[in-house]
Parts: sequence; structure tokens; C-alpha cells
Amino acid sequence: MIEEEKDIEQGEEIELFENYRIEVDKGQSLLRIDKFLMDRIEQTSRNKIQQAANADCIKVNNKIVKSNYRVHPGDIIQIFLTTAPREIEIIPQDIPINIFYEDDDLLIVNKDPEMVVHPGYGNYTGTLLNALTFHLQKQKDKDGNPLRPLMVHRIDKNTTGLLLIAKNEISQTFLAKQFYDHDVDRTYTAFVWGDFDKMEGTIEGNIGRSLKDRRVMQVFPEGDYGKHAITHWKVLFRFGYVTMIECKLETGRTHQIRAHMKYIGHPLFNDDTYGGDKIIKGTTFTKYKQFVQNCFKILPRQALHATTLGFVHPFSRERVFFQSKLPEDMVLLREKWDAYISYNRPPEEEETSKDIINESKHEVSNLR
Repeated sequence: MIEEEKDIEQGEEIELFENYRIEVDKGQSLLRIDKFLMDRIEQTSRNKIQQAANADCIKVNNKIVKSNYRVHPGDIIQIFLTTAPREIEIIPQDIPINIFYEDDDLLIVNKDPEMVVHPGYGNYTGTLLNALTFHLQKQKDKDGNPLRPLMVHRIDKNTTGLLLIAKNEISQTFLAKQFYDHDVDRTYTAFVWGDFDKMEGTIEGNIGRSLKDRRVMQVFPEGDYGKHAITHWKVLFRFGYVTMIECKLETGRTHQIRAHMKYIGHPLFNDDTYGGDKIIKGTTFTKYKQFVQNCFKILPRQALHATTLGFVHPFSRERVFFQSKLPEDMVLLREKWDAYISYNRPPEEEETSKDIINESKHEVSNLR
């Protein structure tokens, strides 16, 4: 008996995997588990199954086993396999990219805005994978073939920050399993419209494609549609009409932060998909409107940056942690709002705001 669970997500995070649960028949003879699974799972190979075993992604009765394990009647087998996106020829292109970290098993890119991650309809070239294919073409695997970048997750075209890429299938499987188990530490820095009445909170609500507009995601609080999603947020810096926050993901749904913040009335600054590209908070004065328009020009995208990434390394099996600084456009935006509130704050509010500002400053000093 085989039960298959599939979860294919696109947008803020994409997790591509197949998770199988197989109960061995009572009359099954002793057989190596890689051979057994090859006969039970369609469109897979023994090599792929062995790679899953090498990545500790096969369990029998909740215990990790290797590919030479012999199955017994009544065994409960769980196997996690990565599944590649639809095959598209990736043309190597010499495009400048920021390699934040690299070793023999993986690399981390600090992605710039305006860069699509994977080729697709309307974007067959000029993507991050085109650039990474060029970057890796002189590196060879054990059979002498050029390495190719293997996706583990994805961030939006106009979201900046850290993106994890595997350099071999064992690493891809091992890393993707951590995303599946929600065992990856991920935080984002964002600017959102409005102020909060507390310093931190949690948003919980299913996210699915809008029933009215399939291009955007919507929160379904009753849980009758979409996928379960949890976002934790914390105030870093208050600017009155705009707030700088940190978001920590428990799940990785499409546009999760953008949809959740829209749902609670705090869309991301200049997010044209979720209404953040309009003046939502502030005054009606022409001077203020011009100030916000200038801020939109400084940061012509949603104000969202993938700041930290923590996971267990596929080779060393030690937990590693990476943190990137805010990109220049978000630094300039922060400085712009900081100068605005310093200049426009009434004298009677000065003392009240000092404590809040000082409390927040130490949180963001290392992000400058």
C-alpha cells in the first residue's frame, strides 16, 4: 500500500518533493530496500533511491536505514524524494551574481532585485539559474560532468536576499527534507505600512490562490481552503506611518509574508500586488505625498529581504547560519524615513519616542 503526499509551491518559497509511505506486504520475501522501492515507485531510479538513502531520507519503522537494508513483512517505509521542475534547457549566461558562500556541496546566493530564479514562461533567459549554470560549468562531478545548480527553494523576483542552492542530488535531497520538516531557520526584514500596538505577534491562517484573482494569494482564516501558514513578526524600528519588522517563517507558502501582512492591514511598502504601492498611512499634505513618492523611487519593489538562513549542512551534519546585510535600496529607505520622523516629530512626542527608537536600534544595527 502506497500513500503519496505532494506539495509543490511557487513564489516566496518553493518546495519540490514527494513523500511516500509504503507498508510492506505480509508475503514479501527479504529484498534490498533500493530494489524493493524501485519496483514500487513509478518514474524513479535505483540511483535516486540510493541518493535518498545517503541523505538519510529513508526510514523503516521510524529508523533511518541505508540502501542495503532488507525489507521485512509489515515494515512501514517512509522515503523522501526531490522532484525537479519541468525540464527546461538552462543556457549558461555570464550574468553577475553575488555568491555569498560556496563549498563542494552547496552555495548561497545573495539575490539582487529584478532577477527571476528559474526559467519559465516569458523568462527563458537572464535568470539566476542561467547565471549559476555558467558559474558551475567548469566544476565537475565524480563522473566528469559539469555540475548543475539544483533548487531547494525559491524567492520572488523582487525579493532580495539569501537563496540556498544544492550542487549535487544528495545535498538537494538532504536540504529539501529540512524545508519539508520546517527545520530551516529563515528570517526576513520588511517595511510595512502602519504602526503596531505591540512589539511582536504571530499570524496564522491558511494561504491559497484568490478565488477572484488567481495571480494573488489570499488568507482563508476558516481553514477551508489553501495551506496552513504561520508567520511570526517583531518590530525592529517604528517610523510612525511605516514600520520596519522582522518576519520568521514556520511554513513556506507562496507570498506568505506579503499575503499575511496584507491580511492584518499592514501591506509591504511599495508592494504593487498587495496594495502597498499606495499611500495608506500619513497626512494629506502635498509635501508628504511627494516624500512617499520619492521613497517609492528609491525602492521600486516590495520592501522585503531574506536576511538569515540556518540549516544542517549535508556533509558535516553540523548546523550552520548565514546572515546578510540589508540591500542598499532598503538602507536608503530606512535613512529616508528616519530623517523624516526626526524632522517632523512634534516636540511633545520627542521624549515619548526616544525609548521606542533606542529599543529598536540595537535590533537593526547589524543589518546596516
